[in-house]
Amino acid sequence: MKRIIAILAFILPLAIHAQTKLEDKIAEDFSDKLAKRYEVRNDSLIVFVTEQMSRSGAAGLDIDKTMTELKKDPAALDAALKFIYQFSNGNRQQFIAHLRAINLQSNSVFPLATYTVNKFKGETKELVEEKSTLYTTGAIPATLPPLQLAPAVAQNSSSAEANNTSEANATTATTSPTDVPAEPGTTPAAAATPSSSADNFNWDVRQIFKLRQADQLYALYGKEHVEERQAQDFQGNDIGTAYYVFPDTDNEMIVQFNGEKGTSVFFTKENSKWKPPFGIKVGDPLDKVVKVNGRDFRINGFEWDNGGEVADWEGGAFAGKGVNIAFKANNSSDPKLYDQVTGDKKVKTDASAMKKLGVVVDKIAFKSN
Repeated sequence: MKRIIAILAFILPLAIHAQTKLEDKIAEDFSDKLAKRYEVRNDSLIVFVTEQMSRSGAAGLDIDKTMTELKKDPAALDAALKFIYQFSNGNRQQFIAHLRAINLQSNSVFPLATYTVNKFKGETKELVEEKSTLYTTGAIPATLPPLQLAPAVAQNSSSAEANNTSEANATTATTSPTDVPAEPGTTPAAAATPSSSADNFNWDVRQIFKLRQADQLYALYGKEHVEERQAQDFQGNDIGTAYYVFPDTDNEMIVQFNGEKGTSVFFTKENSKWKPPFGIKVGDPLDKVVKVNGRDFRINGFEWDNGGEVADWEGGAFAGKGVNIAFKANNSSDPKLYDQVTGDKKVKTDASAMKKLGVVVDKIAFKSN
């Protein structure tokens, strides 16, 4: 009996370890196969996963690079598995069906399923509830219009459609087998109306980071909607020429090209239609930014050099992702309270004064790498 207990004591930790850590070859298989599935870009699973990767910050600013190189980013790979599990309604069998639809090697499916279910089992209820909210609020469209596939993609569509059919039968997701999703990272444009033809534009900011010159902006939004101007940073310092898309409107977006060093995008207007990375917009409350970052962070004291700008993301989701945010306090009429967060100091976002001052996003800048 003692010998059996000793054997179990040796084997059980190994079994638990095997379920909580992926082998490199399995992680690489998942990464490679999901990258191929991502290239097709016409099924609801990919739309859902890429939208969630962007909303959570797991994909950074260049979602194409992240989704095709998951093996280089273990955290992003885990996030992709998490969102496939969420798309599967937290159901192991549905999750396995989706993994098989990606055409994984047969010996990769069950280790991935065990790993994912173990890793996120404590979040299952929350994930399922969030998925329902995403669809009911329209954050992710439940019914998606037909996608115009490029020739290079179209040749693969037959096998993709076959996978989509079996996938749809295996899940209780809100999309139906006949729905053909839009391209990942995009929200399908609403039908144009006589009073709002601008609804035909693609409002997804992520496509802008791939652009390198003004002509590309003109092609997307029309030269009549883009104006070249001198731009300033958050502190009002001149930073050179930039291009204002829909200038002097709620949908104003400022784009600055820096060649191979990347492209910068700035927002200073509230009530914009733009769909930014991480889902953060001008006017959003401080609590929302803290939640997406995954932890509290520090900002420079208001009314000082770089006042209100993020000083340190403290290792959160935004760290190293090319994101800068400047905040403002809406309720600054109490001098004693406001003085606690002004001047030459770094202020933690969980400071009691910050919670009472109605701090919101004032300006946002994104810079691609």
